[in-house]
Amino acid sequence: MLLVCRFTVPPVREADFTARAATALELLAAQPGCRGGEAGRAIEDAQQWVLVVRFDSVDAYRRALSPFDVREHVHPLLAEADTSTESTHETRLSVDAGAGVTHHPSLLTP
Repeated sequence: MLLVCRFTVPPVREADFTARAATALELLAAQPGCRGGEAGRAIEDAQQWVLVVRFDSVDAYRRALSPFDVREHVHPLLAEADTSTESTHETRLSVDAGAGVTHHPSLLTP
């Protein structure tokens, strides 16, 4: 499962945003079922950022958002995300360097 959140970050807020995103990534990565994540900036527009975090399952994602420190630090950051598009996605295809593409079953259909 993927959590994909988009943010518009003016240059004057970039240092604060990256510090908060780093904290969010550390807190989420410490949760069971979190496979890791990253934050990146758009090449075409330096004010556009994305935070992507991978989880084993929808349940792992939901449980990862429950601890107090996550609610205290991560929830406020996620609340600032652009909500005009969906933010949670199921992983259907993945690849590791040097390996073939893995096809994953849908979480939505049996």
